[in-house]
Amino acid sequence: MQRTTPPFRADHVGSLLRPPALKEARAKRERGEITAGALRAVEDREIERAIRKQEEIGLKLATDGEFRRSWYQFDFLKGLDGVELYQVAEGIEFHGVKTKAESVRTVGRVGFSTHPHVEDFRFTKAHTHVMPKMTIPAPNMLHFRPGRRSISKQAYPDLESFFEDVANASRKALRAFYDAGCRYLQFDDTTWAMMCDERELAHSRERGDEPEKLPAIYARMINRALEGKPADLTVTMHSCRGNFRSTFIASGGYEPLAERLFNEIALDGYFLEYDSDRAGGFEPLRFFPKGKKQLVLGLLTSKSGKLEKKDDIKRRIDEATKYVALDQLCLSPQCGFASTEEGNVLSEDEQWAKLALVVEIAGEVWS
Repeated sequence: MQRTTPPFRADHVGSLLRPPALKEARAKRERGEITAGALRAVEDREIERAIRKQEEIGLKLATDGEFRRSWYQFDFLKGLDGVELYQVAEGIEFHGVKTKAESVRTVGRVGFSTHPHVEDFRFTKAHTHVMPKMTIPAPNMLHFRPGRRSISKQAYPDLESFFEDVANASRKALRAFYDAGCRYLQFDDTTWAMMCDERELAHSRERGDEPEKLPAIYARMINRALEGKPADLTVTMHSCRGNFRSTFIASGGYEPLAERLFNEIALDGYFLEYDSDRAGGFEPLRFFPKGKKQLVLGLLTSKSGKLEKKDDIKRRIDEATKYVALDQLCLSPQCGFASTEEGNVLSEDEQWAKLALVVEIAGEVWS
């Protein structure tokens, strides 16, 4: 029951804790003490080390740990035509901890011409013996939290054309990564989980949007992005409730949107967070289509260094099989270890121990 195609029985979301040498180099670059080329040389070296470590512990995939990024989403989005990164009044609130005061806004027509992340992927592919995995934000990430007020009314008096342009840009991005050799790509997304939280729906209304209409719009955007997807390109989506320095934003199970999320979007698989009570139970998985897609259970937490007990994780996998066949399930941590460059509150050793445990449990469950 092992898998030779992604997602793999033992998988992970993508981001890894930034090593001290990389943090130091980024700080020096920000102060103007080293060149961009010198920083990239450090990134290259640390990415190679991270790739080797992923291979050594037995993972069948490798990412670059998102080591070249500050934000998991903004670094990609700001590279699209018509989008810019800018300073805001204050950062995003994560239960008492705030992010840097940055966001993105749409200042012109959104498009995809070229992107530095494509070359970043080529580096990963050239330095791994397992399958290289690429992570980018889902197309709807340019809308939900920034909201209508962040979108130029001059460029987009009508939001329908905005949604269409963003979806088309994502479709072109998928083709660019595919042409660079990518066969495993993941959309990272917080919107679906946050649309299951009444507080986040209220915030959406405050931003001038109508959240009740958004699930249908976002499903259409993702499906548009997937149009023409080559058969040998696997595209999954990670659904996240927020991940910054081991804190979170949203709570609530997948029940309100599960049927649409699993059945109306042409994804090959889903990474779902199930590491805490905030995720609710497995009952929404009754809507998961039989035999068609893969579900990666995020049962180990990336927010703490405490190592889970194997028997506890196996018991949870068994509980999930009441709704989804074991052959359709895989295992991973619930989120990345560093959705932003600050990283979660655990050590690198604890991070690698978590991933090694995922490999060990998967080997026993799907032997």
